[in-house]
Formats: sequence, C-alpha cells, structure tokens
Amino acid sequence: MAFSPPTSASNDPVRIRRQQFAKYTLLANRIGYLLYALSMTAFVLAFALKFTPTMVTIITICLVLGSILLAPSIVLGHAIKAAEREDRENGI
Repeated sequence: MAFSPPTSASNDPVRIRRQQFAKYTLLANRIGYLLYALSMTAFVLAFALKFTPTMVTIITICLVLGSILLAPSIVLGHAIKAAEREDRENGI
C-alpha cells in the first residue's frame, strides 16, 4: 500500500490530506496485523504449554485491539486507493 506523492497539483490540500491518511492507515494496518500475529503466537504457546488466565487475556486483548485497528484501516485504505484511481482516470 505504498503511495507516491502526487506529481500534478502537489499543492492540492485534498491530496495532501489524503496522503496523511494513507500514512496513518498503513501504520494501523501494520500494527493490527502485528497484534494478530502476536495473538496467534500466544495461542500456539498456550496450546503447547498450558492455557493460563494470563495467556487467555493476552490472546483476547491482541485480537480485540487488532480488530479495532484493522477494520477501519482496511476500509480507509480501499477508499484512498479508489480516490487516487478516480483522480488518475479524470486526469487530476
């Protein structure tokens, strides 16, 4: 999800703001998927060793926080890509 800086209309405040949202969306995606990976790792460790209340809490917190971050960031990422594609098609 790499976004290059706009070449035409580089002073357009809408495109500048869109680029800022793209950066935050990418960061939220990375953190969200990292939390999912942590929850899966914790689950495998808990399954192999022993399910303790602490492990269950870690797994649950990672899944919930990952979902809270990923849901809006995925939707916003698609919206940003669609807006950029529409700008390219319209020659903006």
